Amino acid sequence: MAPTVLARFRNSIKLLPGQAGSELWLGWSMAVFSTVAFSVAPAIARGAIAGGMDPTTLLTVRLVVSSVLLGGTVVLAGSGRLWLDRRGLLVCSAAGLANGIGMLTFFWALGRIEASIASMIFSLSPLVVLGFLALRGEKLTRRHLLRSGLGLLGVYLLLRPGSGAGAGVDWLGVSLVLVTILTFAIHLILIQWFLQGYDALTVTFYVVVVMTLVSGVWWLIQGLEWHDPGRSGWLAIVALAVVSTYLARLSLFAGVRSLGSGQVALLAPLETLLSVIWSILFLVERLAVWQWLGGMLILASTLLAINRLNRARWQPRWRVWSRP
Repeated sequence: MAPTVLARFRNSIKLLPGQAGSELWLGWSMAVFSTVAFSVAPAIARGAIAGGMDPTTLLTVRLVVSSVLLGGTVVLAGSGRLWLDRRGLLVCSAAGLANGIGMLTFFWALGRIEASIASMIFSLSPLVVLGFLALRGEKLTRRHLLRSGLGLLGVYLLLRPGSGAGAGVDWLGVSLVLVTILTFAIHLILIQWFLQGYDALTVTFYVVVVMTLVSGVWWLIQGLEWHDPGRSGWLAIVALAVVSTYLARLSLFAGVRSLGSGQVALLAPLETLLSVIWSILFLVERLAVWQWLGGMLILASTLLAINRLNRARWQPRWRVWSRP
C-alpha cells in the first residue's frame, strides 16, 4: 500500500497533458501554503483560549470576519455567483449546521486538551468518511479494518493512561473532538453527495455563513460574553480569520484547480504533523514516546484512508470545504 501512495505522489509532480511546468509548481506552492496556513489554527486557537478568551467568542468573531471576506470575494468574482437554488441552499444549510456544531465542539475541546492531541485525533476523519461511504455501497475490506485498527491503536497510545505526559486525560475534551469528527464527516458527505455540480467558492461561502449563524446563536445563548481580547487576542483573531480561513481556502482552490483534489488531499498528514510541531514550539506542549508512536500510527492510518478515498466512486474534496 505504501509504495502505491508514494508512486501516486511521484506521478502527481509529472506534467499533465497541456499543463505548463510553472502552472504545476504554482499549484503545489498554493497547496503547500494552504496546508501550512490550516496547520497553525489549532495552536493559535489553543493559545488564545488558554490566555482567557472564550472559545465561542473567538470562533464567532473569526467566522464573521471570514464570511465578510469570502462574501466580498464572491461578489468580485461575479455577482452571479451569489445565486444558489433552493436545493443548494438547503444542503448548504444542513452542511453548515453540522460543521458549525463541529467547529464549536473543537474550540471547546481546545479549552480542555492540548492542540497537538486534538489535531492528531481529528486526523482520523477520513476513516469516518469511509464508514459513511459504506452506507452508499462502497465496499469495506480487510484493509479498511487494518486502517481502522491502526487508527484505534494510535488513539490508545496517544491517550494511554499512566504516568508522565499521558496522565490525566480529559475525556470530555476527547469526546468533543470525536463529535467534531462525526459532524465534519456528515458535512462532507452532504456536499459530496448532493453538491458536486455547484461552484466550490459559492458553496463554501454559504456553508461558512451558516456556520457563523450557528456559532452566533450559541454566543447569544451564552449572553454575548465579550471582553477586550487585547493586542494578542486580536492578533489571534486576525490570524485565524485571514490566514487560516480566508487565504488558506483561496490558495486551496488554486491548488485543487491545478493538481486535482486527490493529490492535494495527500498533504493532510503533513498538516497534522505541522500542527503538532507548532504546538510544541509555541505552546511548549510535550508528548511522551508512546504518544509519538500513537501519532505516527494515526498518520499512517490517515494516509492509507486517503489513498482509498482517491479510488472511491467520488473524488474527495474534503479539505476544500472546511478545516477547524
